[in-house]
Amino acid sequence: MKRIATTFLKGMGMGAADAVPGVSGGTIALIVGIYGELIETIKRFGPGAIGVWRREGTAGLVGYLNLRFLIPLILGIGVSLVTVAHLVTWLMAQHVLLLNAFFFGLVLASAWIVTLQVGHWRWRYLSPVLFGLVVAVYLPHLLPDMSQAGSTTLFIAGAIAISAMLLPGVSGSFLLLVMGLYGTVMSGIKSFDLGLIVVFGAGCVLGLFTFSRLLSWLLRRYHALTLMAIVGFILGSLPQLWPWRQVLSYRMAENGQSVALAYRYLMPSDYAAVTGQPSQWIAAIALIVVGIVVVMCLGERKEKA
Repeated sequence: MKRIATTFLKGMGMGAADAVPGVSGGTIALIVGIYGELIETIKRFGPGAIGVWRREGTAGLVGYLNLRFLIPLILGIGVSLVTVAHLVTWLMAQHVLLLNAFFFGLVLASAWIVTLQVGHWRWRYLSPVLFGLVVAVYLPHLLPDMSQAGSTTLFIAGAIAISAMLLPGVSGSFLLLVMGLYGTVMSGIKSFDLGLIVVFGAGCVLGLFTFSRLLSWLLRRYHALTLMAIVGFILGSLPQLWPWRQVLSYRMAENGQSVALAYRYLMPSDYAAVTGQPSQWIAAIALIVVGIVVVMCLGERKEKA
């Protein structure tokens, strides 16, 4: 029961992170120590599960699919999306600078935690770090405006978003925002629009089954290099969370939502003068530190376990 409750809470953390553009649920899974288990569990859903069910029955299938882990995790994510998502979207509207500050510290520290898992630095690790960083920075600019949300569009967006959720440092919510579908999907989830949820969910299922297998293969064959690429993805996501920034250019989606394309990154001392808004630098820096401390404490606890 303790493991079920803990897994449920970790799922809630992933769901809350996925509601924030710029933060990946995969980053949270990595921080709380369930990333590898999550990827391997998702990968087991396929034809092989049918053979296990025929040989070992329902009990064997439950063990093979690791449902005692997966079900509470999914429930936690789901509960978080329909409850905590309301709080997160309110914070994004009312206190976005402070929310970004907390997640900036959290994501920054997670890059360090992943680096520690690799061990000693090797110069050959530089290439995957740079690859991950470049992909994380430029991927959003390659996605088209998909705000005219037909069924096919929602299906494709679901596959893209869930794949990003599995990849630490790449935010599924931010990619949805770039595609002009963030508001549509979040509103549909909150109002329990069954049609939207089914189509978007089907795309998520496809993304899970395909991308999890690729990640699992990479982690088995090229473990250190894959982890360093993940570090690059995480570092590449940090500009999206820098609290003191000014929008330089944006585009309007079909639904009237503005999608930022480029920012000017400012120091706290310049932010108020340039934007006319308070920098809240004391509270923001405190929250950055809190985010770092939270990750370090979770990483230390994981090592002891």
